[in-house]
Amino acid sequence: MPSFPRLRGLFLFAALPLLSGCNAVLLSPSGDIALQQRNLIIISTGLMLLIIVPVICLTFLFAWRYRASNRDAHYDPDWHHSTVLELLIWAAPLLIIIALGALTWVSTHQLDPYRPLARLSEGREVPPGTKPLVVEVVALDWKWLFLYPEQGVAAVNEMAAPVDRPIQFKITSSTVMNSFFIPALAGQIYAMPGMQTTLHAVINHPGEYEGLSANYSGAGFSGMRFRFHGLDQQGFDKWIADARASGATLGRDTYLKLEQPSERNPVQRYASVAPGLFDAIVNRCVEPNRMCMSEAMAIDARGGLGIPGARNIASLDEATRERLGLAGAPPRKYVGAMCTSTADLTL
Repeated sequence: MPSFPRLRGLFLFAALPLLSGCNAVLLSPSGDIALQQRNLIIISTGLMLLIIVPVICLTFLFAWRYRASNRDAHYDPDWHHSTVLELLIWAAPLLIIIALGALTWVSTHQLDPYRPLARLSEGREVPPGTKPLVVEVVALDWKWLFLYPEQGVAAVNEMAAPVDRPIQFKITSSTVMNSFFIPALAGQIYAMPGMQTTLHAVINHPGEYEGLSANYSGAGFSGMRFRFHGLDQQGFDKWIADARASGATLGRDTYLKLEQPSERNPVQRYASVAPGLFDAIVNRCVEPNRMCMSEAMAIDARGGLGIPGARNIASLDEATRERLGLAGAPPRKYVGAMCTSTADLTL
């Protein structure tokens, strides 16, 4: 019979060269926010090990010293209390908890994803007047859409940003809740339909990094990945120019087709984007003849539709009804506008 333990050892030895090529990106990030989060993990782990390691060592020490065969160990059946031991048992964990609490309090505010960056990296503050690069992110089924409002371009499953320039991500989802995550850049941020979340980050080293969905969202979840390019300013300008050279336009009709579920989409670039598309996605009103959530909330804030605007209603067009699966359902009326007795149209 073959020696299976020896074979297992041989396989592990052969696998060592493969494991040596692994890159623990969370422990060697390229963005300052991810670096600070890495340091927070290391410090927290070190503080907890100050308790865990001595406890484990003492457990083995006591088990060895007071083993049944050791007749030299002192046995005191009447022992019940030690002030020094009680102080050690309670004081050390209490100090660790206080240190962890203070660390958590400070880092929670410093690493708030909604907080604009105060520095580019250790010892380098953000220059006064620096304008962050705004990137609007939409989680689709099952792909990522990136809109650049300042540059007027968009891309699917690919994004780029200049090195050492603050980035402001505005994140939403088209359908279900998802999670936007670039491990080398910063921690994950949820993408939710009808809402906008925010992340401020910066990439400090040029390179190509992986982005992914960190929240299960259906059948195509495993392929919901994209490439993030950290480029110098010249490289970023070229990436924008290549997007503009594609000639494709991301209009509302194009977006509605892109929004349909698909898996492992190739990279697509768009030279122009319909005005207000991201706001329409957030407010769930990309389709024509559909009221935006912000308008509905404004109506509610004013006390509801009211008698003056009771006739300003409309029904969804046939194409929208078919897309939403309502083709066979009885037509319903929706608020199309809000009017008052003193103005023709307030929204």
